[in-house]
Amino acid sequence: MVGARPLFLLAGLVSASPAAAACRQALILALDVSASVDAQEYRLQTDGLAQALIAPAVTEAFLSLPEAPVALAIFEWSGQNFQETVQPWTMIESEDDLAALSALLHGRPRSPGHGTTAIGAAMGYAAGLFAEGPACARMVLDISGDGENNDGPSPGERRDRPDLAGVTINGLAIVSELSAEEERLTPSGGRLVDYYTNHVIKGADAFVEIARDFSDFETAMIRKLLRELETIMVGEAAVPRQAVPPPPYRQ
Repeated sequence: MVGARPLFLLAGLVSASPAAAACRQALILALDVSASVDAQEYRLQTDGLAQALIAPAVTEAFLSLPEAPVALAIFEWSGQNFQETVQPWTMIESEDDLAALSALLHGRPRSPGHGTTAIGAAMGYAAGLFAEGPACARMVLDISGDGENNDGPSPGERRDRPDLAGVTINGLAIVSELSAEEERLTPSGGRLVDYYTNHVIKGADAFVEIARDFSDFETAMIRKLLRELETIMVGEAAVPRQAVPPPPYRQ
């Protein structure tokens, strides 16, 4: 684990106008459904997210500032011509909202997807969702995947286009079948983590979370969501958030 954990300071939000205080974060979760993700791995990924969303600590983090909720959207992606919205923008204002999302994901049939892995195209799709979404104090895109880009625009180029200006991009790298040699040379997670760090994530507090395989997805997603939702209010409404361990690898 590297460095002190960064803190997102939501300064002056409570005292801001009602419109400005309507949403503290717009969060998009993007899930890989390319050919490298088989049916069993898809279930572990999708059901893992479903369970992570209703984990007590995650629920607490989502609902910690009821006057400034989080807006959430979810989509699946694979090749450059395949992205499918699973959940359009929804404001998370209660445990029931998270429970409904969890129920939607549990048992969801796999999208047909495509064989290729187009991370840059997924970033472009996310940019369109942000443009259509609510005005929030912070915008975060989280991309989960188990491989490098091999189709369409490169993520390193796509992330820097103007339509993603101001968006923090985090990654959840699923490092299945990590070789012993990779583990020895890069114990932080191997080649895929290095790829996500150098070509996918962006932003001062951007980070890569690691799932050691698809069965670890739920636990990794909980760690990632807690970090993304961590907030400290400044001024009279100061509320220290619970301690969250730093991610294992960050920019």
